[in-house]
Amino acid sequence: MADKKSHAEHWQRTRSLTFVTLAIWFFFSFFIHWFGSELNNFSFLGFPLGFYMAAQGSPIAFVILLFWSTRKQEAIDEDCGVAE
Repeated sequence: MADKKSHAEHWQRTRSLTFVTLAIWFFFSFFIHWFGSELNNFSFLGFPLGFYMAAQGSPIAFVILLFWSTRKQEAIDEDCGVAE
C-alpha cells in the first residue's frame, strides 16, 4: 500500500512541477513578447528591453528553467524512491 501511496505522491508532485514549468515557459515565450512594443520604452545595456528579451532574455530564461526543473524533478524522484 505504501508503494501505491508513494507512486501517487510522485505523480502529483511531478504534475505540479510540470504545470509550474509550463507557466514560466509561457510567460517568457508569449507574455513578454506580446508587450514588446511597451517594453521598448525601456532600455537594458543600450538595447530596447523588448528586443533584449526576445534576442537574449528568453533563451537565457529557458536554459535556467531547464536546469531548475531537472534539479527539482531529481529531488522529487529521490524523495519518492524512484531515483536512478
